[in-house]
Amino acid sequence: MAIKLEMLRVFRIVAEKGSLASASEELGRTPSALSMMLAQLQDDIGAPLFETDRKNRLTPLGQHVLDESARATDAFGRSVEAIRRHASSLAGTVRVAATPSATTMLLPHVIAAFRAERPEVRLEISDTDSQSVHRRVLLDEADIGIISAAAGSSDGVAILEDELGIVYREGGPIAQEAERSDHVSWDVLQLETLIANPLCHLVQHPTVTSALAQCNLSVRNTSALLSFVSAGLGATILPHSVLHQQIDQVRFIVPSDPITLRQLRKIKRPQGQVSPAVEAFWQAL
Repeated sequence: MAIKLEMLRVFRIVAEKGSLASASEELGRTPSALSMMLAQLQDDIGAPLFETDRKNRLTPLGQHVLDESARATDAFGRSVEAIRRHASSLAGTVRVAATPSATTMLLPHVIAAFRAERPEVRLEISDTDSQSVHRRVLLDEADIGIISAAAGSSDGVAILEDELGIVYREGGPIAQEAERSDHVSWDVLQLETLIANPLCHLVQHPTVTSALAQCNLSVRNTSALLSFVSAGLGATILPHSVLHQQIDQVRFIVPSDPITLRQLRKIKRPQGQVSPAVEAFWQAL
């Protein structure tokens, strides 16, 4: 008969307790059942593990078997606990690919709350444009994606909606026009060079379309966009939520012709099961 893990566990408890009676109380099994299992273990090993029938003194071989039994049962216990933690969303890995605005504006709050409940889950976050987010989710390089889309999109599930507007430098031509009027048109983009980014294509206005056709500077990173605007390289289009904190020399205004809404939407692969940790982060979003 092959040595089984349960044999080693029983032997360990009997050896540590020093008697069949004490081990019986610990394991909830009869002394005769434990004695039979120990006999099977000794028969398989081919040598005695105890020096006496009282089970309170180990042979040198018995001490070695006890050491190995402790290692084996401890390792098994850790594996079982890891499986249970994973099944209850307390452990695992979640790979998230998100647009830069989602990474800076949305994810910090979600991650803080998620880690408070599931500190052992490993989170891998990468930021890229919406098209690349789609590709990474499709190729199973990310478990969850967060994309920017026009309001009303059917792609994924909407988790946030805000207005797109013009980000411009204080003291520049757009700033001067904004000071003169309460209602600014997208036409003011004619006053400065447009720094393009993927969100610009969501605005359905001829001035924006024309500016994009003539643009020779395109930036995808939100922090870089704001830095370039602050440096006076031009104006750009971003969601209002991106400017959740005051940035030196950078201002924001929402044109009303038309009001353009941007949504952050979460996506995942349409087929296949996800781990409990991934599902928990999906719900957290």
